[in-house]
Amino acid sequence: MRVQSFAPVVRTDARVLILGSMPGAASLAARQYYAHPRNQFWTIMARQGIAEHALPYALRLERLQQHRLALWDVLHSCIRRGSLDAAIEHRGAIANDLPQLLHTYRGIERLCCNGATAYRALQRHFGAQLQRDFPQLECLQLPSTSPAHASMSLSDKLLAWERALSRE
Repeated sequence: MRVQSFAPVVRTDARVLILGSMPGAASLAARQYYAHPRNQFWTIMARQGIAEHALPYALRLERLQQHRLALWDVLHSCIRRGSLDAAIEHRGAIANDLPQLLHTYRGIERLCCNGATAYRALQRHFGAQLQRDFPQLECLQLPSTSPAHASMSLSDKLLAWERALSRE
């Protein structure tokens, strides 16, 4: 089944773009980024004082943007059965127009990939172009907040995310 990601959550003063690969089934059903109850993304944002998980979704997005953070996915659409990144059929995947977004929002200086799949998809679709057109852009691979990435403790994930989001 072909699934499609959401529109970017971004405003003109964004400095950091957090990139997932493709929303999972729970997120697609809820029409919300990181909606699976065991996904640790909103927990990590709450622990950093950015956006409390108990807030309504629209307020969480507003708080992210107040901290100059943006959200999007590397992939616009793909064929995937279930929610796992491992089930994405990469040959038929269509990427979002990330270069256009970066040209529009020129203050973005760092891409934080939520997990290895997002990072690999970013490199596959845009690696050479990013180096050529946006040499100042820092691209980081962070531990996935997905419940499927349970081999790393929440405290270790928190530390990695905190370091990436607080860099100046």
